[in-house]
Amino acid sequence: MSVTTHTPSEKLAIRRISANNTFFRVARYVGVRLLTLFITVVIGIYLTIMIANMGGYVDEIIKNQIRDSVTQSVAASPTAQQMDPEVRKKLIADRIALEEKRRGLDTPIAVRNARYLVNALQLDLGRAINLTSDAGSKQVRLIILERLPATLLLMGTSQLFLFFSSVFIALTLSRSYGSFWDKLVIALSPTSAVPPWFYGIFLILIFAAGLRVLPFGGMVDSPPPSNTFDYAVSVLKHLMLPGLSLVLSSFFLSVYNYRTFFLIYSSEDYVEMAKAKGLPTRDIERTYILRPTLPNIITNFSLLIIGLWTGALFTETVFLWPGLGRTLFQAIGLYDVPIIVGSTIIYAYMLALTVFILDFVYALVDPRVKIGE
Repeated sequence: MSVTTHTPSEKLAIRRISANNTFFRVARYVGVRLLTLFITVVIGIYLTIMIANMGGYVDEIIKNQIRDSVTQSVAASPTAQQMDPEVRKKLIADRIALEEKRRGLDTPIAVRNARYLVNALQLDLGRAINLTSDAGSKQVRLIILERLPATLLLMGTSQLFLFFSSVFIALTLSRSYGSFWDKLVIALSPTSAVPPWFYGIFLILIFAAGLRVLPFGGMVDSPPPSNTFDYAVSVLKHLMLPGLSLVLSSFFLSVYNYRTFFLIYSSEDYVEMAKAKGLPTRDIERTYILRPTLPNIITNFSLLIIGLWTGALFTETVFLWPGLGRTLFQAIGLYDVPIIVGSTIIYAYMLALTVFILDFVYALVDPRVKIGE
């Protein structure tokens, strides 16, 4: 039997060829992945534009609002009242046409949707129809940026606490399978079917209306405290009920899910082998249980981070929390398409970016995953 040997120069050439192949493989994968995600984002945003506009029905609503507003304005004008009816009718028609042209309603809906799509992809979100920022601006970008800190505070605090506490408690329960606390979590997991705003109503009835220890809603006392410490205490006090409602609505199911993953991996043969070798429990959990579940944990954490941008639609509305969720709820009720599309665009970009990054993160935490293979 002969053994093939290579000179140092041949080994260097082989390594270079392998590195080049890996580079081209990864580059090709990145290009295809980015193109696929971009097409997905374009389709999603265009469908959002179509749905938010109800296929043109919202345009008819706006035109009717313009017609009513112009007609009432002209009818209330003393000068117009003295005009001949035909002249007054022509004046109303001209003003309606001018206002429709100003809002772009004289352009076919397909053309406007295409323009809106191109502008949206460039994050040129335009102007809101009905909503304004606290400063009086109708720029969608400014409205979203103004509401964003409140949403990040509420969602960030509640969801990060929910994530880390769920993982820690689930890992603890997986060590004591079948215990009283394990059975209690299983029994209470169906309570996560109740939405957070429903919990919010009961928390308001108990702590705000009944005990009167916490405020009904809002983000800060009115008038706001003048010094920083009192202002922070006021915000924390207003944050407790909506944050607690968000945590309660998902806590037991989240713990149950993670606990199930940990139990599945803790019963694998290689875990039993590690126990038989006498390895410390902490090392077994860190190396043989937590490591295989990292892809799932990372995915859940990434989607949690994306969800921070969307806010809690009904929960923020119930607690009058001035965040993106409440703004989106108001925009839906007022048919404010630019606000709806703007929120969707941010979520779509964040989701596409996260999915793209996760492919590489999976390859780092799981040696079985190869980029482009």
